Amino acid sequence: MGDPGGVKKVLVVGGIGITTCLGFVALLFVGTLAAAGSLAGGAAGGAVALAKGAVPAQYQALVQKWGNLCPAINPALLAAQLYQESGFNPKAQSPAAAQGIAQFIPGTWATHGIDGNKDGVRDVWDPQDAIPSAAYYDCELAKYVKDAPGDPTHNMLAAYNAGPYAVIKYGGVPPYSETQNYVKTITDLSESFARPVTRVEPSQQAAQAIQYAQQKLGTPYLWGGTGTAEQGGRFDCSGLTQAAYRTAGIELPRVANDQYNAGPHPSRDELLPGDLVFFSDDLTNSRAIRHVGIYVGGGYMIDAPRPGAVVRFSKMDTPDYFGATRVTAAGAEALPTAPAEEQTEEQAEEQTEEQTEEQAEEQTEEQAEEQAEEQTEEQAEPGEGPEGAAEAESGEEARREEPATPEGRSDEAGGPLVSRAPAS
Repeated sequence: MGDPGGVKKVLVVGGIGITTCLGFVALLFVGTLAAAGSLAGGAAGGAVALAKGAVPAQYQALVQKWGNLCPAINPALLAAQLYQESGFNPKAQSPAAAQGIAQFIPGTWATHGIDGNKDGVRDVWDPQDAIPSAAYYDCELAKYVKDAPGDPTHNMLAAYNAGPYAVIKYGGVPPYSETQNYVKTITDLSESFARPVTRVEPSQQAAQAIQYAQQKLGTPYLWGGTGTAEQGGRFDCSGLTQAAYRTAGIELPRVANDQYNAGPHPSRDELLPGDLVFFSDDLTNSRAIRHVGIYVGGGYMIDAPRPGAVVRFSKMDTPDYFGATRVTAAGAEALPTAPAEEQTEEQAEEQTEEQTEEQAEEQTEEQAEEQAEEQTEEQAEPGEGPEGAAEAESGEEARREEPATPEGRSDEAGGPLVSRAPAS
């Protein structure tokens, strides 16, 4: 379904009319592009501290400590490797028998696994051992290729992917497309795990993403919705942000907690229109994120909040605000995708949830029709009917008082079943 006729004229959020907001957003486009010009070259660089919540709290101290084991690595780079390998899932196991949070194969673990927590056992399934071992292995590879020309970190990553001999043979990153892609992927992805040390460079794609999102104002929410014709053009929260940035040439992951890693993280006072803003019940762990919107300025975002609501402007300064991401093409491209078997399970879950939701809607409609018929038959006087429905409340109050889930915001469908917070 498209935008219902008249919705933009009457929908009000937090006392701000849609018509007023549209003019406001148009001005923000200009401001965003102007800021991009004035702040160009201000991207974060050289940061080794971890971004807020980017690494699950139970692993953050380990990654911060062991990520400084040698000059070739840093905490953000180590975090990017762990995320790429397993999504921080300590129980992950690949078809190739790679095991644990760092995805060591048995032979490599036998040679390079260390007893990180000094309990007398080298356990590949224990992050207290596996994370230190990942850092130790990186640093050992860096030693092997230390005399190769080029960037030491790039050479280390290339050795991780193709082996040290290939790096030595070719005098740096070898001409293998897989290896070159791996080096670029981890390097780009590490920027989303690093805490910025300067202002984050503005996004040139922000205005296009906002323009798309505002065109969808008034569109009904659909859990699992990505805006397809079969879904009536409806969205859930991350389906909307994914579609918005797709029109700007950037392909985001499907779920909100993965979208968080699609670029660097500006602070609250550095937000610019087009930034993705995220919400969670656990403010220490980005894997627990369950809602996302597109910031438009003035403390407001455009989001698809929950079943029964529509795409609209909402206030973003709420207690569950987690943080923000300034989307970059390189950051989005670097993100891993879910394995095929996980995608199949996710699709089954989505279908089950959608079927349940549709059945509930059908039952509600049938019950309403039956009640209306009964009331019509029972009316004593012609023209006397049931009381009209109360007007729907607008803005933040309505969003808080009519939660579709215990959390109050409804997250999207999908997401790998391992290492991801369950979708609400």
